[in-house]
Amino acid sequence: MTDILRPVLELFVIIPGILLAYLPVKNYLRQTPLKLTAWLLPFLLGICILGGAVCCALQIPTRWFLFPLLPVIMLIYHKTLKISVWKSVSIFLAVFAVFTCVKSLSRAVNALMTADLHITENELWLHTGAGIFYNVICLLFVLTAWYPACHCVQTMVTDENFAQTWYVFWILPVIFIGVNLFMIPKHRSTLYTGRILQCYIVFSLVLLIILLLFYVLFLMMAVSLNRNARLQQENHFLSLQQERYENLCMAIEEARQARHDIRHHFVRLSTLAEQGDIEKIKEYLSAATGKISDYNLHFCENQAVDSVFGYYSTIAERENIPFHALVSLPADLSIDEINLCLVFSNLLENAIQASVKTVPARRKINVEVYPHHNHLLLIHVENTFDGKIQQKNNIFQSSKRSGNGIGIESVRHIIDKNGGACDFTYKDGIFSAKIMLRI
Repeated sequence: MTDILRPVLELFVIIPGILLAYLPVKNYLRQTPLKLTAWLLPFLLGICILGGAVCCALQIPTRWFLFPLLPVIMLIYHKTLKISVWKSVSIFLAVFAVFTCVKSLSRAVNALMTADLHITENELWLHTGAGIFYNVICLLFVLTAWYPACHCVQTMVTDENFAQTWYVFWILPVIFIGVNLFMIPKHRSTLYTGRILQCYIVFSLVLLIILLLFYVLFLMMAVSLNRNARLQQENHFLSLQQERYENLCMAIEEARQARHDIRHHFVRLSTLAEQGDIEKIKEYLSAATGKISDYNLHFCENQAVDSVFGYYSTIAERENIPFHALVSLPADLSIDEINLCLVFSNLLENAIQASVKTVPARRKINVEVYPHHNHLLLIHVENTFDGKIQQKNNIFQSSKRSGNGIGIESVRHIIDKNGGACDFTYKDGIFSAKIMLRI
């Protein structure tokens, strides 16, 4: 019974490891946490018990059973999440690397516990005491990492400004896993030669500390990149507000000039009326009307959103795209204005890019934004499009390059963080985006 318990204890750390891996991605589960736990926990318990029995029967180390099994567990982990494979694999390997370092430390503790037993043969598994130590340290690490995983690491997963970094992050845990495997002594007696055991303990601790420091540096880099990206977004919206202000000043000046010239227009029209020349009156009125600016001075009370709509309405006018926007927003909103402006910017930019590609007679953009029951914000954007819209795994593909489209996915991430909902449809040359945000 004790022989079976020893490999089972070594494999049992899979459960706290999977728990830790799910903490930063709990908002991206394909199932509810309760449903996922209902089938995954018995499955992992069965693997631990079965694996322990197999290792005991075949007299093999647990790593020979665990390493072929890990890709399967990793695949299950990825399939239960709605994130990219790079993120899921990187998180999984990051947890595995930490637990591998703890295993090396537990191996040293096992050598200390069994030093007086004068065992000459290599041991296949940790002794029961060392196995319990291994599990306790892993559980303590999960509890210690709970808050950072649920907040800081979760922010890294959500942040699209950090997306490309996941492509290389997995290399770091793989290196540390390899180093820890390389450290496994071929012969038990090696640990008791000179001061090898003391050096092995120190080296195991140093590896674990260095790995955790790398994770902290990685997290700090993510926070810094996110802060810089947010500053760039704020600068971008400030530039939009500046451009909006300049356009408003221009429109106000044109209106002032029009008011100044109106007396001259009346004098000229009076002269033409006395002459009875109706055709010249019509020509004069047509010419004067054409000089009046049709610039939309105001969309809504919220200055940040107003500047975004003003900017994109100017672009739409320049591209000869009819732009109709009914925006009902108060000056102050509880929702993050940067995120709200990002939603509108992505939707309007996509709408303009799609409409430009259609024939001039079909071009149009219609926008409706209004609050509902004081705690919801409803957004509806419609635009025309020509060509084919491609989707892969329910993700819109970019029309400008190969790969996923960024704009709509960015909108989806913001909506998911807000707890809202969205629906994107396209039919008969009309693309429609319907969004609900909590305010």
